[in-house]
Amino acid sequence: MLPTIADVLALEPVRRGIPRVVAGADRLDTRVRWVHVGEVTGIARLLRGGELVLTTGVALPDDPDGLASYIAELAAVGASGLIVELGRRFVGELPRPMVKAAEEHGLPLVTLARETPFVQITESVHARIIDVQLEELRASEQLHEVFTELSVEGASPAEVLSQAARLSGRPVLLENLAHQVLACETAGRDTGALLAGWETRSRAVAPDTRTAYDAASGWLVTMVGARGQDWGRLILLCDDPPGPRDIVLAERAATTLALGRLLERHQESLERQAHGTIITGILTHAYADPEEAAARARAVGVPLTGRKLISMVLRPAEAPESPLEGPEHLARLSELADATAAACRDLRLPALVGALDQNRVGVLLPLPPRTFAEPALTALADRLRVTFTTPFVLAAGSVVDSIRDVRRSFLEAEQVADVAVGQPDGRPFYRLPDLRLRGLLHLLRDDARLQTFAERELGPLLAYDAQRGGDLTRILRIYLAAGRNKAVAAQKAHLSRPAFYDRLRRLERVLDIDLDDVESCLSLHVALLALESFRRDNPRT
Repeated sequence: MLPTIADVLALEPVRRGIPRVVAGADRLDTRVRWVHVGEVTGIARLLRGGELVLTTGVALPDDPDGLASYIAELAAVGASGLIVELGRRFVGELPRPMVKAAEEHGLPLVTLARETPFVQITESVHARIIDVQLEELRASEQLHEVFTELSVEGASPAEVLSQAARLSGRPVLLENLAHQVLACETAGRDTGALLAGWETRSRAVAPDTRTAYDAASGWLVTMVGARGQDWGRLILLCDDPPGPRDIVLAERAATTLALGRLLERHQESLERQAHGTIITGILTHAYADPEEAAARARAVGVPLTGRKLISMVLRPAEAPESPLEGPEHLARLSELADATAAACRDLRLPALVGALDQNRVGVLLPLPPRTFAEPALTALADRLRVTFTTPFVLAAGSVVDSIRDVRRSFLEAEQVADVAVGQPDGRPFYRLPDLRLRGLLHLLRDDARLQTFAERELGPLLAYDAQRGGDLTRILRIYLAAGRNKAVAAQKAHLSRPAFYDRLRRLERVLDIDLDDVESCLSLHVALLALESFRRDNPRT
């Protein structure tokens, strides 16, 4: 790190001048970015901040106001301090107005009783500054190599955090936008103590910039995300203020995590890869015109124009203890994709079949205009269960007439599949009417937009309860569950009506809303359901 004023005063060339601090003794920890020698009154306009100014004072003004202005200008531009050599202009001590001004502006002011070659001071300080910069550059290069290797290897978040903790010697945590810890490397600390009251503590730390140090909590926080969409925060827990190397480390780790999330892929056959690329291009609007997607699909033998289009998502029905990652899971997913493509061929149903991610296989099935979707879906499900014996669920979206609407159909199918895989009931396939609001919010619980919505709606209330040990969140939940019937809600809350009404008024003040407004209550109800989906044990606070 850059040297402080105290470090400079300890250097041999400065000590030979018999330095004495005459003002700003409490600011000797100020960092020195550079040393500047100047014998002009208007030197402040030549500075950029962080400079330690050396002068004999020969050009300084004679009048007290001029001396005070000189000090004020140095403080205004962010000079780290001023060293004045006595003997040429000032003998014995500095004028009192100059010292008083330095005290008032918090500018460290030091005198040298003996003549001292300023060049020796500048050489000593600048050598130290350059050494620090070289050390930081070497550290940055080391971090670049480590995290680049992790990116190339496709390291998991746990591996990234493990390296960050090893290199920093500090606990490192990754949380989502709902302040839930996704991964944690304790660096030898007690995990229970580290995570105790995490959500409440995390809500209190809200930096204004993407990377910032919060002195009150001792947290170095940096946002994690890519392509303008943040989805989490990386946090280093610091016992003392972090240095530049810690900041670079946190940002490089965050970049590696974001890149890893973008590049997560697994090996597929060339046909499945080609089909998957077309499906992904349609879903992400990668093609400038739908006709481009149709042309690419025709090139692999799947006509999309003049057909009814139905999207499907298939998911292996994993046991609760089975991992949703690893070679075995990916191999099973690849087998499911190949079996689905084979079943479509056997039924003479040309279709695009490819993996959507590590858990789902996507199918885009074009049907002739007078063909009904249900018989085709049933036949495909029955055929597939004969050739692929591992349990799975098949979910279908709405039938659409245009490639432009395929994305909506796929989103429906993904939602249905994610709910059905948790509680399959043996149906050949599943459709959107099986979902309700709670299931939809559960499926969207990792979406940063939903987390942001819930935080915006309930953040002040959750913070209020956390700080005061209150129960206003529980009162709001009871009130909304009772259909906004105050009498029924008061009874369910085991409170008298006056006491319950007082809680509602307090709720309105905290959230700055009117509980008689139906739309406001609807937004709050959705936010509460979303909050429950974030908390896996669905605690009711």
